[in-house]
Amino acid sequence: MPPTTAATARNSGVHMAVAFVAMGSWAAFANLAHPMPRPLIAGLVQGTLSALITLFLKRMIEALSARLPGSAGYWVPPLVAIAASLSLLSSIHWLAGTPEILRTIIVPLSVTAIYATTYNLALRRAARHL
Repeated sequence: MPPTTAATARNSGVHMAVAFVAMGSWAAFANLAHPMPRPLIAGLVQGTLSALITLFLKRMIEALSARLPGSAGYWVPPLVAIAASLSLLSSIHWLAGTPEILRTIIVPLSVTAIYATTYNLALRRAARHL
């Protein structure tokens, strides 16, 4: 029997694969004005970071959302996710020599904010209905 849509949506591997392809592609595009292999390296770095960060953030959001009571459970997990992503993305791209760091991380960071907020809200709503 094929997995349900809900089961697929909770699958960490699916989250990671989508993050790798989407954000790695964006990073390569954001650095196209620079000679090869810079765009390729930026794409591979960002894709890998996005996949790993997505796994970490998904689990961190699940843990914090379940443990934090009241309104803190709504705003702390997304803020921690955004701060962690900003720190990791900017420092690792700097170390990797990515030429367009701000252009490279602005989309993944925006997606992190949206992802963390909506995923956390979904978890909180689901917990209320248990």
